[in-house]
Amino acid sequence: MSLRFLSFSTLGAGLLTVIISYSSSIAIVLQAAHAAGADSAQLHSWMWALGIGVGISTLLPSLLSKTPVVMAWSTPGAALLATSLGDYSYAEAIGFFLFASFLMTLVGLSRLFYHFSRWVPPHLAAAMLAGILVQFGMQLFNAAESNWVMVLLLLSTFFITRLFWPRLALVNALCVGVFYLLATQALHASALHWFPAIPVWQSPAWNLGGLLGVALPLFLVTLSAQNLPGVAMMQSYGYQPPISPLITTTGVVGLLLAPFGGFAFNLAAITAALCLNPDAHPDPKKRYHAAVWAGLFYLGCGLGGAALIQFFLAMPKPFIAAIAGLALIGTISQSFGQAFSEPAHRESALFAFLATASGISLFNIGSAFWGLLCGLIVHHLFRSANTPTQP
Repeated sequence: MSLRFLSFSTLGAGLLTVIISYSSSIAIVLQAAHAAGADSAQLHSWMWALGIGVGISTLLPSLLSKTPVVMAWSTPGAALLATSLGDYSYAEAIGFFLFASFLMTLVGLSRLFYHFSRWVPPHLAAAMLAGILVQFGMQLFNAAESNWVMVLLLLSTFFITRLFWPRLALVNALCVGVFYLLATQALHASALHWFPAIPVWQSPAWNLGGLLGVALPLFLVTLSAQNLPGVAMMQSYGYQPPISPLITTTGVVGLLLAPFGGFAFNLAAITAALCLNPDAHPDPKKRYHAAVWAGLFYLGCGLGGAALIQFFLAMPKPFIAAIAGLALIGTISQSFGQAFSEPAHRESALFAFLATASGISLFNIGSAFWGLLCGLIVHHLFRSANTPTQP
């Protein structure tokens, strides 16, 4: 790499972006892979696909546009998969990934990104997301039944760190938790094995009910909860990238890597801010260097994805559940706030939330679809009832 990219601030911002991304979501991705029925080799393939996909889709657009474009995998999408894939085969799960990426590609190519996102009212998308994620938030406290000391330590570290350096709150909680596991011999370093990840191809199988109940919500969650905030984040820092090509890129990368476990790719929002703000570089024209570094680090993590999986597999399940719940606290809070902020929308949001959180499955279609459908029906009923008739 050219010496012009060698800046401590840009390198540090890129590295911190990747560290926060992995520490805040890998536990959730692991649960999603288990729900899909992935074996050990397929788990490693997932991490390879996610790292390589995010790395390439971050590195190339940033270099070509000289704009800090930071991609990510869909953490809310992973949470949806973790709660929805239990009744489907691994091959069917791959089919869902492909279909969701196909829809995202169509939205990008058609240049209907903003129009399509408005078809689903934001408060209903937020309510559906809250219904998906609330189970993970409860896992944080359910883990206290088996080890309340560990949960108390994680919570204390998380909130104390947030007072001084909010972006590192989860990273510090994870590090302190790992030290606790090592000290109590709940995690043995000797059980870890370090070897590169190898991609494993899986041909898709198709299930109509799953396409409606899993793939369609995966697409909608990624579009509304990930890509829209990602675009808003870039624009808030004064960048005006060509949106349609970027959305198309996320869909195409998903189509290419879905057979290997790449379930959904999107523009990053929270982690993107690390490469977009002045701390990355005082000159806005050079902040894309931070995104380039992030892309390179993602590629490295993708190649070493097997080691990351081994590290998390060696941890007790209550610890994984607690970290996953802690990682999603901010997203859950934001989803509830957006879903119930307007009094006129609360009834429809409540129905969408309750139906999604219930885990109901009718006609082999998952609860996220029914939650969104219930919310839309109630939303339009109330809107019709409150619309004055013309004389």
